[in-house]
Amino acid sequence: MAAILADALTVGERLKNLRGSRSQKEVAEAIGVTTMAISQYESGLRIPRDEIKVKLANYFKKSVTSIFYA
Repeated sequence: MAAILADALTVGERLKNLRGSRSQKEVAEAIGVTTMAISQYESGLRIPRDEIKVKLANYFKKSVTSIFYA
């Protein structure tokens, strides 16, 4: 059975929780996206493309599945 992408709001909340006290700018610079992109991911307006999902997972030391498909 294929993994089903969690809804954008759930993913956004996970990303926000993982970011913790770090700024959106800090995370954005670390993975090579804009601060606006991080804001949109966290607010559920956008889901990152696959290469960014991998960068976020590596940055937060989590699996892509646990962030985006659980």
